[in-house]
Amino acid sequence: MTYRERAFFKEVLRLRGSEDGSTVVELGFVLPLFLLIFLGIVDIGRLAFHYVAAEKAVQVAARIAAVRAAVCGSLPSTNGRGSYSDPSGPRYGTNCSFASGVCLDPEIAPCTGASAAGAEALATVNEIWEKVQFAVPNDPTAIFTTSNLTFAYDFEPGMNFLGGPFVPVVTVTIEELPFRFVSPLGALAGLAAGGATTETEALSGITTGFKIFSDFSASLPGEDLARGTNG
Repeated sequence: MTYRERAFFKEVLRLRGSEDGSTVVELGFVLPLFLLIFLGIVDIGRLAFHYVAAEKAVQVAARIAAVRAAVCGSLPSTNGRGSYSDPSGPRYGTNCSFASGVCLDPEIAPCTGASAAGAEALATVNEIWEKVQFAVPNDPTAIFTTSNLTFAYDFEPGMNFLGGPFVPVVTVTIEELPFRFVSPLGALAGLAAGGATTETEALSGITTGFKIFSDFSASLPGEDLARGTNG
């Protein structure tokens, strides 16, 4: 064996027992997992914040809708007679829950903020929209408009009486609230696969566009619905 061959094998044996650079290798294994956990914690914090913000926003929206002009068409000002009748009445002032059909149920269909028609209805939607926009996660690609706000004005017999003012239960719902994760699951999968693939792009799409929120609703009894002097 020549001198060069002996020197080569000696160097190989030295390198085999050397631990130089092991820290960098270990970091390469640990760092992606650490980043995934760290960003996952950030996502959970963001999720909790926007959940609480959305709950508060829909409560504020219901309060505004209860004292402003109706968004869904024209509400009756008083409770008219329904299908129920007997020889003596029912008399005006009878509670609508006395019997089925004492008062006429106007059956007002729910509507979205985008379908509001008329200056008063638009004013109600705009006032609510200014309050609830902060509930949307800070994502320029998120699609969230007044069409995500749904309004319902339901007849509640126990809150009304024949000939008296129509008092609906006003419900505001925030639907399809978007949330975008920042956890880089798709990017890490692409890195492990050596580049972007159909599978990694699908994974990235799942993690960034996943609908995590349910709909948020709040209900309040209607007050003067902008019919009073201070509405």
